[in-house]
Amino acid sequence: MHADQIDIEPAVAEALISEQFGQFKGQPIVPLDTAGTVNRIFRIGSFHAARFPMQAGDPVALVNQVQAEARASVEFAEVSPVPGPRPLGIGRPTPAYPLPWSVQTWIEGDIATPDGVSDSAAFAGDLVRLISGLRAAPLAGRVFAGPGRGGHLPDHDGWMDMCLERSAGLLDVARLRRMWAQFRTAARPESEVMSHKDLIPGNLVVRDKRLVGVLDTGGFGPADPALDLVAGWHLLDRERRAHLRHGLGVSDLEWRRGAAWAFEQAMGLVWYYEKSNPAMSALGRSTLARLMDDSDW
Repeated sequence: MHADQIDIEPAVAEALISEQFGQFKGQPIVPLDTAGTVNRIFRIGSFHAARFPMQAGDPVALVNQVQAEARASVEFAEVSPVPGPRPLGIGRPTPAYPLPWSVQTWIEGDIATPDGVSDSAAFAGDLVRLISGLRAAPLAGRVFAGPGRGGHLPDHDGWMDMCLERSAGLLDVARLRRMWAQFRTAARPESEVMSHKDLIPGNLVVRDKRLVGVLDTGGFGPADPALDLVAGWHLLDRERRAHLRHGLGVSDLEWRRGAAWAFEQAMGLVWYYEKSNPAMSALGRSTLARLMDDSDW
């Protein structure tokens, strides 16, 4: 999926886990076939999982990143109305796998899909409670930092130009270009809130069309309040999106920014993962279809 991708064989992962986390020696360690794009996941027994980053980087910087993600995951778990993984420890790089990795608790359930809960008003209500709970967490003086989603929409113009160019022949680029031209002008929020920052289906755990857990919580931090609204277009049909909007009391401007962030994310999924990760590419397509189906822009 990535030019600098690092793969890890199951036997190597099993050896590292057993050597560095002796409490798991003898437990089954099973690689999971997921649509994830950042970490390779191995389930350890019934209650834990190991995450091995897929992309190369400076080991020292990555250790700092994994430690920061662990702190954010703890903070997330303390305010979320549903469980998030709790970090257990950080694995050391070795010649067999040159990057730091991590072990965390396992969240039981099924990974959400773009259509599996789209008609569930109960799930939409679960999202309202989740996002409300995260927004209520204290900022503690922190502000959004960095070039990612959740800051200033026009900062993504260069990336969107690339996505639109690479999507020629895959999508209705002319229409999508007009949509971005409208989305990017949405005024910045007056304040920020604590945000998961990546509420895509693959990060939500469900059972019987209810939300029972949230994954990939290491990015929890300050951002545009509209950023977590992307879940509406990734997961819900038009009627259930209206439930989400009403439940959160979202203004027209904030809803438009939420659509803009969903658009920015979806545009990058279709072409980038077209061949390497069809599930993620399909998510981009379904999200864009829902955005284009809306009559608000």
